Order: sequence, then structure tokens, then C-alpha cells
Amino acid sequence: MPLMAVAFPILPGKTAEWRTWMEELNGPRRQEFADSRRRAGVHERTFLQPTPMGDLVIVTLEGDDPGQAFGQMMSATDAFTTWFLERVQAIHGVDLTAPMTGSPSELVVDSDPVAVLAR
Repeated sequence: MPLMAVAFPILPGKTAEWRTWMEELNGPRRQEFADSRRRAGVHERTFLQPTPMGDLVIVTLEGDDPGQAFGQMMSATDAFTTWFLERVQAIHGVDLTAPMTGSPSELVVDSDPVAVLAR
């Protein structure tokens, strides 16, 4: 299944706010989050990676076309997406409504030789 990974730095001093946001996604807003990803046809996983340069979030999207799904999710205008994008801007300093140029990430190594040949 195709997979896409994207990394976002957490702005300095915002990790506690990010954790609260993740608690909302795992708690009271869980259904809205799941519905959003189901409509886009992806399974999303989010990881926190502490680094000496600051905390980093790694998001993976898995589905038939994760790149297209990412664009679909970020261009939605429902209340959940509006709230989600506001949180991204406040915590990561990234405007996901702005058009992206190129791929958000590049697959450079895959332990599956078939996947490498398909690139």
C-alpha cells in the first residue's frame, strides 16, 4: 500500500500544546478525525520525535494515493478541517492551505526491493 511521510517541527515551547491537541484527536474529536481520514481514503499515524534541535512530528499517510488524499484533506472547508489547520499553523508554523511545490517527502531507501524498483 502506498505510503507518504511528512515531518513538521514543533515551534519552541509548543510541545505541551501539541500533546493537548493530540489528546483531543484521540479523545473528544476522535470521530471527526477518523471520518476525515476515511473520506480521504487514508490511515494516518503521528509520531513525536525529540531531537537536540527541538521536537519534530512525523506523520504517515497510507492509502491508494496518499499525496492526493493529503491535498483533499487540506483543502476541505468543514469545521473540523478549519480547526485542524488552525492548530497546525499555531503549533508548527506551517500553512497547509498554501499550494505545495513538489513532493512533501522523498523515499530514498526501502527494504522491499520491489518497492525500490517501482520508484
